[in-house]
Amino acid sequence: MKRLLIVVDMQVDFVDGALGSAEAEAIVPHVIEKIRAYEKAGDDVVFTLDTHGEDYLDTLEGKNLPVKHCIKGTEGWKLTGALRQVAQGKKLFEKSTFGSPECAAYAAAGEYESIELVGLCTDICVISNALLCKAYAKNTPVLVDAACCAGVTPKSHERALAAMQSCQVEIYEGK
Repeated sequence: MKRLLIVVDMQVDFVDGALGSAEAEAIVPHVIEKIRAYEKAGDDVVFTLDTHGEDYLDTLEGKNLPVKHCIKGTEGWKLTGALRQVAQGKKLFEKSTFGSPECAAYAAAGEYESIELVGLCTDICVISNALLCKAYAKNTPVLVDAACCAGVTPKSHERALAAMQSCQVEIYEGK
């Protein structure tokens, strides 16, 4: 059986753009290393893309987070740097909000040995997608590599990891 790696929102705006952080920049090489390890093992890798329109600030999310980001077609919406190369030919799930039910349904339909998530932001989109995967693929282990994730703040990253662990998502520190 194959494993599935879901790379969550590793986009310019979350790494070093409008909502970027040093913690987000620091995980990029680890995420690339993880993707290559999955590929080498013959496992599957998919990506999610936070995707908004020009009307983002008029949405409920935009009213609560009034920072334009990941506007479809902009540089900030694209995968960051070297991830563009490793994502070529892979399945991409555009999502207009925190989690992607389409990605979770894809993960469940694949009857994977395990589903692992890495990426940004631990406390918003990683946790949302991990919990969707738990709901859709209820008998498949869901894992998160804490070393390949970053939150809005280090404290919110740790809180999200603890919340996921409470929901039986396996948290580990790989790299």
